[in-house]
Amino acid sequence: MPEEIRQQVIEEEMKANYIDYAMSVITARAIPDIRDGLKPVHRRILYSMHQMGLMNNKPFTKSARIVGDCFKYHPHGDAAIYDSLVRMAQDFSLRYPLISGHGNFGSADFSEPAQMRYTEAKLSKIGEELLVDLDKDVVGFVPNFDGSLKEPEVLPSRLPNLLINGSSGIAVGMATNIPPHNMGEVINGAVALVENPNMAIDQIMQHIKGPDFPTAATIVGTTGIKEAYQTGRGKVIVKGKAYVENGKIMITEIPYMVNKAMLIEDMARLVREGVLEGISDIRDESDRQGMSIVIEVKKSMDPEVVLNQLYKHTALRSTFGIILLAIHDKKPVVMNLKEMLQHFILHRKTVITRRTQFELRKAEEKAHLLLGLKIALEHVDEVVKLIKAADNVAIARDGLMKNYQLTELQANAILDMKLQRLTSLETAKLKTEYEETLQFIERCKEILGSEQKIFSIIKDELIDLKEKYNDERRTEIVQGEEEEQKEELIHEEDVVVTLTHAGYIKQIPIGMYREQKRGGMGIKGAGVREEDVVETLFATSNKSYLLLFTNQGRVHWLKVYNIPAGGRYTKGKALVNLIHLKEGEKVSTVFPVETFSPSQYLCMVTKKGIIKRVALSAFENPRKGGIVAINLQEGDELVSVQVTKGQDVLIIATKEGSAAKFKEEDIRPMGRASGGVRGIKLDMNDNVIGMEKVSIGETILTVTQNGYGKRSKEDEYR
Repeated sequence: MPEEIRQQVIEEEMKANYIDYAMSVITARAIPDIRDGLKPVHRRILYSMHQMGLMNNKPFTKSARIVGDCFKYHPHGDAAIYDSLVRMAQDFSLRYPLISGHGNFGSADFSEPAQMRYTEAKLSKIGEELLVDLDKDVVGFVPNFDGSLKEPEVLPSRLPNLLINGSSGIAVGMATNIPPHNMGEVINGAVALVENPNMAIDQIMQHIKGPDFPTAATIVGTTGIKEAYQTGRGKVIVKGKAYVENGKIMITEIPYMVNKAMLIEDMARLVREGVLEGISDIRDESDRQGMSIVIEVKKSMDPEVVLNQLYKHTALRSTFGIILLAIHDKKPVVMNLKEMLQHFILHRKTVITRRTQFELRKAEEKAHLLLGLKIALEHVDEVVKLIKAADNVAIARDGLMKNYQLTELQANAILDMKLQRLTSLETAKLKTEYEETLQFIERCKEILGSEQKIFSIIKDELIDLKEKYNDERRTEIVQGEEEEQKEELIHEEDVVVTLTHAGYIKQIPIGMYREQKRGGMGIKGAGVREEDVVETLFATSNKSYLLLFTNQGRVHWLKVYNIPAGGRYTKGKALVNLIHLKEGEKVSTVFPVETFSPSQYLCMVTKKGIIKRVALSAFENPRKGGIVAINLQEGDELVSVQVTKGQDVLIIATKEGSAAKFKEEDIRPMGRASGGVRGIKLDMNDNVIGMEKVSIGETILTVTQNGYGKRSKEDEYR
């Protein structure tokens, strides 16, 4: 009968099929397993080599033979298998290669490896560690694609392979990009976590400093590393290593997965286009001893400046996006560093438990047979007589089982026993072997009865692996360079900075303001919203610092070149997007500082008349989020800040029209976090509205809220 036709909404059918396809790509192709750190193709290659006996101490075998054998488990084309095999043999792709290759397996130029019929391979020593105990029923086996064979669903993996070698892959709707790490650091972190399962990620990071790439290079900053380890996602900046020698730039290391040939080609293109200036020649002098890219710099140029241009415009400085995504319990999961280590430790716990159970079964079977032999040797004359008298093997077996209460297995073992076992020496050996087997059985039972003993074995095995394979970290992690390198790349120029009352800031090149002739109408300096006005405007260098003091007594730093550049008609960018302001906090005073001279001071005055003088050098260490500039009393606010030279004259003005003039020298310098002293005595409803520094003989302009103004001499203020 024909199959019944059923109606199905095509959208639902497409959705179900696409989800099946997506999950197949995610779990069976592109994303590694958290336990052994391998994708199915890599696992099948290693398993095939294990089955072929291609251990590290055996001769190499043609790669084509390995690929052909792997077809039994991975029927997706020889190119897919060979490409994966090659990558596992490349010391510039894997931090600890799992395969030893013989022949041309490609280079850091991403040059093609030789065809599989020319290259040879076998397992590396570290590769063998992923397969140890595979024959002891430590992992589950599943049918291969046609059900004719069995393959392991995961490898025992004595090493935390996913972290030490990393992995990358693009699936459907998700991707993974796990960087390689130093084996010694990862093992230290895992051992520490075994000893203290409640460790925080910050504590684990005391052991695992960050990625350790096979191509070395330098990681700039630790913020991205911390973010990735805490959340599973983050970005790290990786710079190639270079130095200047005899006016030449020598590049000896490049970022991980950067194509050296493409990097050189990109440099040459940028030189032709005029983006990179001062370069006369680029040569690749790399050899078997290591990488060496030589860049000739013109005599008129500073090599350090050219090097900084290379970092800015080429992949010599690149970003590695970390995504700690792996398959756990047949589902893709983004994990933090601690979770990755925990899953590996739990995998090893399962492996050791199953291994011990397997060894216990084998030991009990052995003890059972040895007991039968021991009984036979204790009654050797009667046993020999019984066997000689029997007409056939079956009768002899039945007689042994009946007379000595033996099992069929024990009786068969006695019948199979060689006559040489009857010597006194062999008899003593058998008894010793039986006792040792009983002791081994007891040890296995103790291990299975104690979770603590299992974790102790995990720890001991990891420490043993560290002693065998540990090496020095290759990738250096540096801090504090990022801002300096950025500043060296910036051309210094004078700019005009404007800040509006509503908190919009921008910088404009000073050349955009042209000199006006007599009768000129002026030009628009800033576009503002309705009811907004430009409150602060000054000219400074784009490499100066802006000190931004808030009404809550805090100070923030901002490099002028970090302020978005705008045209004369733009309103600029909201200041809250450039610095972190608390709720109710607003900037009250802004001024530029080129150098934090110890001979200069900052004089601050608050709404309640408190004044404070502090050396400008106390603010020379910028910090994100700002710092306290003055400790305010409850309900007080910072009103004004002036930069002084130590001998200036200051005038404080109040809302009710009072003023106080005094010499700066009258205020003793204080620490940055102090609260200050009283600068003016205020009436009940009065408060300070501003402070200015004045010179002898100057005229002072005073303006009221309603627009009344007057000029008066400085010396009229006592």
